[in-house]
Amino acid sequence: MYNLHVATIAIIAANVLVSLKGFGDQVFFDRYKFSIGGIKAGQKERTLTSGFLHVDISHLFFNMFTLFFFADVVISWFGPTTFLIIYFVSLLAGSLLALFFHKDEPFYSAVGASGAVTGILYAAILLQPDMQLGIMFIPIPLPAYVLGIGYLLYSIYGMKSRLGNIGHTAHFGGAIGGYATTLLFKPSLLVTDTVMVLLLALPIIILFILEKMGKI
Repeated sequence: MYNLHVATIAIIAANVLVSLKGFGDQVFFDRYKFSIGGIKAGQKERTLTSGFLHVDISHLFFNMFTLFFFADVVISWFGPTTFLIIYFVSLLAGSLLALFFHKDEPFYSAVGASGAVTGILYAAILLQPDMQLGIMFIPIPLPAYVLGIGYLLYSIYGMKSRLGNIGHTAHFGGAIGGYATTLLFKPSLLVTDTVMVLLLALPIIILFILEKMGKI
């Protein structure tokens, strides 16, 4: 789980280099961040480039640290090419969900690899739901699927209450991307792990029910 594959190194390096450029160049940062107004003006590449920019070193470190822990799980199941596909699909899914929910907010903007990283995290949980994961303030490890479901439910709450300066929508979209792409590449999970597939789908179903009801 702690091997650093060249594909993971490449993703981390790209994030570090682009983020460092953004830290020192506000014009570059503003041009390539996720921006509803910019995307509506035709700058579609922002849906991708924003995923390599970060607000500061701690934001960058947290995302890359999380990727480090879970990338190898996905690579060990699928190989590096599929890992990269899941990463970029999750990144774009996060941007597209943010675009869907914030389309009427021209000044809404965001940056960070969180959507892509959350997609890799959710893919890893779907592949190995019995992993035991620790979290701050909880003294004992918990099954990965419990934390995965809990995290998405928290993201729904964050989206609904606009909690903190965090792109909860991109996190959720990334998880959907990772979930869907993992099932696309390994549909046998629908048969071998039906209960887990359904459990991990629950927060996604809840989100869209709330959206249809106008509650979010």
